[in-house]
Amino acid sequence: MHDELRGQVALVTGGGTGIGEAVARRLAREGAHVVVTGRRIEPLERVAADIGGTAIAADAARAADVAALVARILDERGRLDVVVANAGGHGFATVADTDDDAWEAALRANVTTAFVIVRAALPALIAARGRVVVMSSIAGLAAGPSVAGYTVGKHALIGLTRSLARDYGRQGVRVNTVCPGWVATPMADEEMDAFARAAGLEGRAAAYAAVTTDVPLGRPAQPDEIAGVVRFLASPDSSYITGATIVADGGAHIVDVPTIAFDHAGM
Repeated sequence: MHDELRGQVALVTGGGTGIGEAVARRLAREGAHVVVTGRRIEPLERVAADIGGTAIAADAARAADVAALVARILDERGRLDVVVANAGGHGFATVADTDDDAWEAALRANVTTAFVIVRAALPALIAARGRVVVMSSIAGLAAGPSVAGYTVGKHALIGLTRSLARDYGRQGVRVNTVCPGWVATPMADEEMDAFARAAGLEGRAAAYAAVTTDVPLGRPAQPDEIAGVVRFLASPDSSYITGATIVADGGAHIVDVPTIAFDHAGM
């Protein structure tokens, strides 16, 4: 165990599975007391028990839930140093196929959760000269097919990060965004299983191989690789970085799409 975050308190939304779980485990290894939150208490309790943290069920988009969550953290731990706004999802359709309720659900899941949690935590973060890490996606940099709500939400998170960094930097709060590509999480596994069936591929591994064919590193990330980026941004090692967008996608974002055909032709 390292000591970079010894004595500090970190809050991770969506901390019961996938990237959020990996982030919680990594920050705990760095010495932080980690509070994991989400809407389902069972996975949160499992993670918290493993890392010696605290599990608190809450809807990160509900101001009342979040106010109670932050108040409890401050009452029990006395401080809040790091917030990782990791909750997200929804918005998997084209604009024409997205009704008003689905649109609101996409923005609520992907943007409102981060906005509400950081807003509530700001007084404590200012007092601690704390750090915020917002989990966006390469969907915040480009557009995939039939993911309008998700794409807009992830783009908006980058704007939220920059606004927070601009407004609160003089008060010692650093705010940065991470944009992962494909990550082998339970959610992505389900997507790969569905893709494999639709494309006639032989299982999940073949699906992951297909979606990373044109990615320079040629594979999806593991959750702990993304957690390592979050650890860096939450630690003193990144003390002069704020308002940044850190892309962790195996190089997907630097590929010149029109030239992919040359690769496939063996040129």
